[in-house]
Amino acid sequence: MVPKMSDDLQVVRQAATLRRQVEDKLRGAIASGRFQPGQRLVERELCELIGVGRTSIREALRQLEAEGLVLTIPHRGPAVSTITSAEAGELYAVRALLEGDAGKGFARHHDGAQLLALQNSIALIKRAAEQTDQGLMLEAKTAFYQVLMDGCGNRFIKQFLMTIHNRVNLLRVKSMMEPGRSVHSLAEINEIYEAVAARDGDRAAVACSNHIRAAAAIALRMLGSEQGPTPNIAKKKKTVVV
Repeated sequence: MVPKMSDDLQVVRQAATLRRQVEDKLRGAIASGRFQPGQRLVERELCELIGVGRTSIREALRQLEAEGLVLTIPHRGPAVSTITSAEAGELYAVRALLEGDAGKGFARHHDGAQLLALQNSIALIKRAAEQTDQGLMLEAKTAFYQVLMDGCGNRFIKQFLMTIHNRVNLLRVKSMMEPGRSVHSLAEINEIYEAVAARDGDRAAVACSNHIRAAAAIALRMLGSEQGPTPNIAKKKKTVVV
């Protein structure tokens, strides 16, 4: 069942941006684990929860279905999508490649403001780790990747990565839950920062790819895969994660 009305999910009514606000609220609720994989999304309850009409909810759900976050089940209606271990492995494999290219592009194209924004997002990640605040960590990680994508100099890499990030956000939560993961994650992120600050594109590419592979290894293990080995993603990692 969808939780009862909550102030933090209420949206500001602005006609031009209402649908996007509803999309963002639902997308964020799925990413944070508030709505779990397989959970039904009942329109009436969502209307009450978010404070908008059914038309806005239906439009937002159609968009999230196009992104792969929502699945419409015959005779039951929309529900949060689930993801198999095989699908997760494939997504992470593609993400590692694209994020490596994004890191390389950022290292070559960033300006002072973008580098500062990346530094600020890392500071927020450190604060979230110190406070063991999972919500803040998700927000900080999202900001970090957003800066990296914005500054990579390739709009299509950014577009594809945003789609992939939407699908693997729940798995990101899983990888963050691993005891001791935050320490290793910070070390990996610092390596990315040092590489891009030095404008070393090749080093940045390797650092970004290794960071994703390390997170993937944990997320896939926590999914409890019983379908055999996933695409070579875990075997290629160079970072100790446990």
